Amino acid sequence: MTTRSCPCGLPEPYEKCCGRFLAGTAAAPTAEALMRSRYTAFVRLDAAYLLRTWHPRTRPARLDLDPGTRWAGLEVLDTTGGSAFHSTGTVTFRASYRGGALHERSRFERVDGAWVYVDGEFLA
Repeated sequence: MTTRSCPCGLPEPYEKCCGRFLAGTAAAPTAEALMRSRYTAFVRLDAAYLLRTWHPRTRPARLDLDPGTRWAGLEVLDTTGGSAFHSTGTVTFRASYRGGALHERSRFERVDGAWVYVDGEFLA
């Protein structure tokens, strides 16, 4: 079996990087790690993980992912807070896909000790 780099852009193999979060065998230790794993979930069309890591206050009832979207890369531009010592954090990123890019500042909070996505602000 060939080991491939994680879609999130870090050099680790998927299984040792975001794969363990998506599989539920580990929890993302930082807001940035959660954001990277959520990007990976979009690449892998894992709506269940995206819903599981969404704040209960803002989580949609369902999520329909477009299998035609071809994600091309993730660039983390800035982070504030979001470490083991914080209860909130933001991650600003650019996620490229064939035909464009999504530029967002995402907000994260801890719920019962686990990082969850709250919402995001689209940036120009």
